[in-house]
Amino acid sequence: MPQFSAYDGTTLAHHVYGEGPPVICLPGGPMLDSDYLSDLGGLSAHRQLVMPDPRGTGGSATPDNADTYRCDRLVDDVEALREHLGLDRIDLLAHSAGANLAVLYAERHPERVSRLALITPSVFAVGIAISGDLRLETARLRQGEPWFPAAFAALEEIVAGRATDERWAAIEPLSHGRWDKAAQAIQAAGDAHKNHEAAAVFGSEGAFDPDTTRAALARFGAPVLLLAGEVDLGAPPRAMAEFTGLFPNARLVVQPGAGHYPWLDDADQFVATTTAFLG
Repeated sequence: MPQFSAYDGTTLAHHVYGEGPPVICLPGGPMLDSDYLSDLGGLSAHRQLVMPDPRGTGGSATPDNADTYRCDRLVDDVEALREHLGLDRIDLLAHSAGANLAVLYAERHPERVSRLALITPSVFAVGIAISGDLRLETARLRQGEPWFPAAFAALEEIVAGRATDERWAAIEPLSHGRWDKAAQAIQAAGDAHKNHEAAAVFGSEGAFDPDTTRAALARFGAPVLLLAGEVDLGAPPRAMAEFTGLFPNARLVVQPGAGHYPWLDDADQFVATTTAFLG
């Protein structure tokens, strides 16, 4: 597994899939290692995928200072990877919580980003509010599936402020366009691949300044793709349309029938969309 040294001497690891011009792919979680991304449904047949394990996860070492898990400080790890790869500019793809890191990188190093692909992105860094009503409305698209009544009842309780571990587990099918074995494996493995201490620091006080980030993104001229899943209550299409509007040169694509992991729900459609954007 290739390794490189971060600004503070922490040894970081990344995985490489495929050949061709590289795309740096940031995992979500927050603070999941990159294992769950696999080869993004076969995207590695078209581009080389460089997938870093965030510090403290997967093959990357645990830092001496836990404060370096904060999202804004992880920007320096992405920059260290760019330098390690010897790239003047990068194509950057990020999933879910990793999108917070991607937009902070674009804010701080806009001249280093050729293209930015945000896949079912989290919105904390840009301060978009996703209401409980919008999540419930999105969830209702799944009516008729056998697990829906229990999942929807649990979601109603969570939206009402009565979350429990059992209720979070009950809504897991709502994260996926297809609640099949692949989706269930992603959910089952997630806990083992996540650094929970790091996740608690990731979005802590000082990590995000949405007004400043929004202003920077309004000046960010590189092409941007936002890919939303039609039935993803974590990143509903209506919220993703608002996110798209923060950029001067962005396009929103809503993948039909997809949840939070669109490369699992329809790999061919996901690959077609992302390769058309990345080139």
